[in-house]
Amino acid sequence: MVRILSQTKSAAVNPLKSSQPLGAAFAFLGVDGAMPLFHGSQGCTSFALVLFVRHFKETIPLQTTAMDEVATILGGADHLEQAILNLKTRTKPKLIGVCTTALVETRGEDSASHITNIKLKRAEELAGTEVVLANTPDFDGAIEEGWAKAVTAMIEGITRPGEQARQLKKIAILPGWNLTVADIEHLREMVESFGLKPVILPDVSGSLDGTVPDRWVPTTYGGTSVEDIRELGTAVQCIVIGEHMRHPAEVLQRLTGVTYVLFQSLTGLKGVDRFVSLLSAISGAAVPAGVRRRRAQLQDALLDGHFHFGGKKIAIAAEPDQLYQLATFFIGMGSEIAAAVTTTGTSKILEKVPAESVQVGDLGDLEGLAASADLLVTHSHGRQAAERLGIPLMRVGFPVFDRLGSQHKLTILYQGTRDLIFEVANIFQANQHAPTPEALDPFRKREMPDELRSSPLARH
Repeated sequence: MVRILSQTKSAAVNPLKSSQPLGAAFAFLGVDGAMPLFHGSQGCTSFALVLFVRHFKETIPLQTTAMDEVATILGGADHLEQAILNLKTRTKPKLIGVCTTALVETRGEDSASHITNIKLKRAEELAGTEVVLANTPDFDGAIEEGWAKAVTAMIEGITRPGEQARQLKKIAILPGWNLTVADIEHLREMVESFGLKPVILPDVSGSLDGTVPDRWVPTTYGGTSVEDIRELGTAVQCIVIGEHMRHPAEVLQRLTGVTYVLFQSLTGLKGVDRFVSLLSAISGAAVPAGVRRRRAQLQDALLDGHFHFGGKKIAIAAEPDQLYQLATFFIGMGSEIAAAVTTTGTSKILEKVPAESVQVGDLGDLEGLAASADLLVTHSHGRQAAERLGIPLMRVGFPVFDRLGSQHKLTILYQGTRDLIFEVANIFQANQHAPTPEALDPFRKREMPDELRSSPLARH
């Protein structure tokens, strides 16, 4: 059984994780007409905004209540109310997603009561705009928890409760934060190929896919509509991707009776086969020929690629669910997990990571554990460690700011698994060193003893 090693250092060295508020804002960005609002100081918002812009290379709608010293001491309810009203007046969002920060959480503000009072007092002014709250202190958790809390808040605050008439072709999908824009787009196409109608929450493929609108839009554009969130209870089935999305699915089931099926990873042949079988069972349709063809392509890629993976040592630093996704992928290809580092030790998925131990820590821990590894797998902040160790780096997760197109890389289903195999195998091939004659024959330059040099056999 894997050992979960807690962090014992008093300071992070080259931090691995990003904060809960950032994860919550990320989820809100997957809703059409949304505006994430950080309830805290300007600095918290500015830092998250920089990371988003560097990663996506896009304009990101993100606002702050801009609490100052006085508000920090006396309370930020007035700042929160004014910020919500200003956003409603100036940007007319369909959804305002409030993400609390360490400033208000440490102070102990009752943000939920504040928002309830604001919605009651300003009901007429806020008509047409949903306001939901995710309690996301910076000092606890990471992106996973923030993303899941935001999705939970949207389901609790917007979805119509109670048993409703089911639409037999409608499926609710709750994807994990680690799915890229391309992943979610490909996921939708796969579900639609079975004649089903997916409603994905959040859907960053519609809002962060790099398209440019023909006019200035101050909020998100594209993504899950508020109306679709409201009608999630009419889905016949909920599909959940990632252990951290289990709680939002449980909330949806409790409110509406919609049952869920959890996939801890959609990378790898076995998990995707299970997913495809489920879609076929729900739709009553045979697996489309195009899906079968992509499966055959993955089988061929597995055959071609496993020669390059066998015996390789991999060092991974990622959020728990992404760590599990990548570790199981590499193990399935015949590699060994030499080091596994994650951001938080609370996720149950860590117990299933195929490694001897998982260190809760930072990129400094990864560097210390990865000296014998053949490949480092983490986000762009791991590039210095890779350079110092002389090990190639595969960039995954958030943020990836020193490469273009990270959000358009597939990592799931048959095609995404195939692409991952090719990407990693090509990294190994590009960094392999041809053996020298000395390495092949260690006796090549060995000095011959004098008694052998003078023998008749040596002369001939």
